[in-house]
Amino acid sequence: MKKNLHPEYHPVIFLDTSTGYKFLSGSTKTSNETMKWEDGNEYQVIRVEVSSDSHPFYTGAQRVVERGGRVERFKKKYNIG
Repeated sequence: MKKNLHPEYHPVIFLDTSTGYKFLSGSTKTSNETMKWEDGNEYQVIRVEVSSDSHPFYTGAQRVVERGGRVERFKKKYNIG
């Protein structure tokens, strides 16, 4: 890779603001806020609104709406047998 071309990749803590869930991962995003992690090191914190801890798909709260196919919707719309 060329020098000074790519952003610096470093470990950061992602903090779900709705649940307080935290996980350590790598990112090129930076932050002025830091937090101490379980390993005793201090890392930058990136606040996110949704994570796997709060997303309806992962929590099982997702609603499944069966819309049907195009033909069924057309028939229903125009009252065709």
